[in-house]
Amino acid sequence: MICREFIELVGAYFDGELDAGAQDEFDAHLACCVACSLYLDSYEKTVELGKAAFRDDPAEEPPEDLVQAILNAKGPRAR
Repeated sequence: MICREFIELVGAYFDGELDAGAQDEFDAHLACCVACSLYLDSYEKTVELGKAAFRDDPAEEPPEDLVQAILNAKGPRAR
């Protein structure tokens, strides 16, 4: 397997869609290619960050005293 083929299979790898033969070739290439290993790590982190960006965790409200301090600093028009 060459690096281009590896990169084309990364999505299928993460989706668990590689057949046994392709998985073996993928793993063998991953074991010997530092560049593809780094690419896979970067891809995985990117996917995780993308998922984290759309989680339904409510944002914490800022402390009321901070809000008031900002409004006071901006002057009477800010209210």
